[in-house]
Amino acid sequence: MAVLTLDRWNLAIGDGRPLLVIAGLNVIEDEALALATAHHLKGVCAELGLPYVFKASFDKANRSSIMSYRGPGLEEGLRVLAEVKRQVQVPIATDIHTPEQAEVVAAVAEIVQIPAFLCRQTDLVTAAARATRAAGGWLHVKKGQFLAPWDCRNIRDKVREAAPGDDFLILCERGASFGYNNLVVDMLGIEEMQGLGVPVTIDATHAVQLPGADPRTNAASTGGRRSGVPVIAKAAVAAGADGVFLEFHPEPDKALCDGPSCLPLDSARDLLATLKAVHAAVARS
Repeated sequence: MAVLTLDRWNLAIGDGRPLLVIAGLNVIEDEALALATAHHLKGVCAELGLPYVFKASFDKANRSSIMSYRGPGLEEGLRVLAEVKRQVQVPIATDIHTPEQAEVVAAVAEIVQIPAFLCRQTDLVTAAARATRAAGGWLHVKKGQFLAPWDCRNIRDKVREAAPGDDFLILCERGASFGYNNLVVDMLGIEEMQGLGVPVTIDATHAVQLPGADPRTNAASTGGRRSGVPVIAKAAVAAGADGVFLEFHPEPDKALCDGPSCLPLDSARDLLATLKAVHAAVARS
């Protein structure tokens, strides 16, 4: 399996490397919250000796309802992310939704992310691959809820054809659709995707979603099972995941997007300490 490195941030992911933590907010709500969250999570990861990347979305384009909060948009969102990078001194991860966003986002974000719903959009994947390669970053592609793990071979091949050279792709497991309004995670899929020669992360936050099933809004938004996030994260790291993707909020029930699936910010240290221990135990086995 490939080991990816970002030397300017002293970051690595892959076989034999520390567990990578990609964590932050689901969506940018305001600059102050983004800065506070990044400071807190960077401090926790520094204390635990875990490599850290701050994540937040500038636009949540895949929403259940047209009334759902989407974020500040591209221009303001990238300004906030650039400010977080400058003040907190952390690398950035954020997602894109159209090919036209690839270059400008890759200029700010070390990790450009493709949302699960869009992982088969060839123009988007290839534009992101070219822009990320040119900027020297990593491409993080979430496996669609509709794909088998081995189907990610086609994603890998698109990226390699669009931007030949050293590997810079990370695949992300986030569950598969299981009937209506439900997701399940097949932990065997982590090894299957690693068999494609790429590192694999677990998005434990979105893996506990109940799509279109939030009783608070009469199904106008996505529900979730917050208590399941640590369960999925620990199981995936035990199964060999190379990194974790987690979303936090100081007051999850007041979060403007996907509150039922995100964790309280003050729970980050205990969970990440456990995940580090699990990762170390797997490495020794």
